[in-house]
Amino acid sequence: MNLFKALILGIVEGITEFLPISSTAHLIIASKLLNISQTEFQKFFEVFIQSGAILAVVFIYIQYILKNPKIIKSVLISFIPTAIVGFLLHKVIKNIFFESFYLIIGSLFSVGLLFIVFEYLVKNKRIVLKKSIIQLTIFDAVVIGMVQSLSVVPGVSRAGAVMLGMMAFGYKREESAVYSFLLAVPTIFAAGAFDLYQSRKIIFSSLDNIWILIFGFWISFIFAYISIKWLINYLKKNSLVVFGIYRIIISLLLFML
Repeated sequence: MNLFKALILGIVEGITEFLPISSTAHLIIASKLLNISQTEFQKFFEVFIQSGAILAVVFIYIQYILKNPKIIKSVLISFIPTAIVGFLLHKVIKNIFFESFYLIIGSLFSVGLLFIVFEYLVKNKRIVLKKSIIQLTIFDAVVIGMVQSLSVVPGVSRAGAVMLGMMAFGYKREESAVYSFLLAVPTIFAAGAFDLYQSRKIIFSSLDNIWILIFGFWISFIFAYISIKWLINYLKKNSLVVFGIYRIIISLLLFML
């Protein structure tokens, strides 16, 4: 790992973390294109730079959270199922899921197809999107958390899973996106903290490792900030179809490689 590779991965993470296209899948693809081996440090780097993206969420939405403290309770409730799944399947996720290229392809394709199906149902008024986050019930929060737990599979997309789960309950696209941002805070923070503990000896074995982590963190922050602002404006006027098509195209291209 060098600064150039950290730059590319930081950009990829920042742009894709909050778009419903799976940041994990794109990081794995980018790593393969850059010929980066999936070492323990590399796996931790990919988790750690997500913290930069999380800081962007806090930076943008801190005032919104303080004005709507009820949201914190909902976010914590939704976080619990993912925390349980992540803790129980940590080794499987790191050593099996991340190495299965065809699993990523299948996940990209399947969820992309779901985006298109959901938007078809919305267009034909089978699903009506009119709710806001402040209307979130405990039941909705629990189910959305369970749906988010599916995103431990690379290619599913944590943001995409949360948005689909919320749309199924009738929440507006942009509201679903905002909740996926907020739910990312405890989810990714916990994953990063757990990985830090697991990989602490490798990470702090070299000063170069620390500088690379810091550099990737801030690159991720900058591009995540831009990505969040863009996505909210986009979803106010547009659907998820373009993301569904993108995911399907990428999955087919990867399958043919």
